Amino acid sequence: MSAPADKPRRPTVLGLTGSIGMGKSATAAMFSARGVPVHDSDAAVHALYGPQGAAARAIGAAFPGTLTSDGAVDRPALRAAVLGDAGKLARLEAIVHPLVQAESRAFLARHADAPLVVLDIPLLFETGAEARCDAVLVVTAPPEVQRARVLARPSMDEAAFAAIRAKQMPDAEKRRRADFLIDTSRGFDHAEAEVARIVEELAHRNPDARR
Repeated sequence: MSAPADKPRRPTVLGLTGSIGMGKSATAAMFSARGVPVHDSDAAVHALYGPQGAAARAIGAAFPGTLTSDGAVDRPALRAAVLGDAGKLARLEAIVHPLVQAESRAFLARHADAPLVVLDIPLLFETGAEARCDAVLVVTAPPEVQRARVLARPSMDEAAFAAIRAKQMPDAEKRRRADFLIDTSRGFDHAEAEVARIVEELAHRNPDARR
C-alpha cells in the first residue's frame, strides 16, 4: 500500500492589530521589509472605495450623497453619515467586511507557499478575525503617546478620535488576548528586533498547531 500523500502545507497566519495611533502600519512595514507577505485590510478598503471599487456603488445606494463625481466613496461624507449611529455603521460593515474577507482569502491563496503571512486588520478582535489566525500580534503604546500621535494627524479632532475609540476594543483587552506584544513607544530599534524575533519563531511553526 502506498504511503498517504503529505497534507498540503499552508502558511502560519499572524494577525496584526492595534488601536488607532499605536504604530500598526509602521510595524506591518517591518514585516514586509523582511519578505513576509502582508495583507493590509485598510488598503483593501481604499481600493474597494475607489471609482471602480466593488463597494462604492453599494455604499452610494445605502448612504446617498457619499460618492464623489467620479463614483468613488467620499470618506469624510461617509464618516459624517455614520458617525454616532450604530445602525448605519452596522449597515456599512455588512457591505464592506465580506468584500475585505474575500480579498483576504485571495491573498492567502496567492501566498500558499509562504512560511508566514500577516493579516493587518485594525478591527481584528472586534470582527472575530482572530479565528482565521494562528497567532495575534498587538501593537500598543501608552495612552498619552497614542493621543499625541492621533491628534497630530490632519483633519483629526477630539470628536473624531472619540468616535473611533468607541468602536475599538480597549487596548488593555487587546493586550490580554495577544500572543505577542510590541510597545511602539520604545522606538524603531526595539520594534524591529521584536519583529525579527516573531518572524524567526513563527516561520518555523506548524500552522496546524492552533493556539
